[in-house]
Amino acid sequence: MKPFSTSEIKEFLSSKIKNWTYDGTYISRNLKFKNFTQAFSFMTAVALESEKMNHHPDWGNVYNSVNINLNTHDANGITQKDIDLAGIIDKLAERFI
Repeated sequence: MKPFSTSEIKEFLSSKIKNWTYDGTYISRNLKFKNFTQAFSFMTAVALESEKMNHHPDWGNVYNSVNINLNTHDANGITQKDIDLAGIIDKLAERFI
């Protein structure tokens, strides 16, 4: 799978996945939830979806915060897999925030 160019990624950030940032390596999103239970429930939902896609986030959790970084390691960049997973994450976040 071919990685997207920086300009293509910026287009996705301005149109499809507006809550994400790009640092040259990852597209990232930081989310805050009401409490740890909501954050962990969200992470569980994302884990189930990412397993179906066989595409897994680099992420961390501290109490009510979840930090997510996406890229396609074997393509060495951002691919359609990342854009698709970011969209799923955004929809799941709406259910929990």
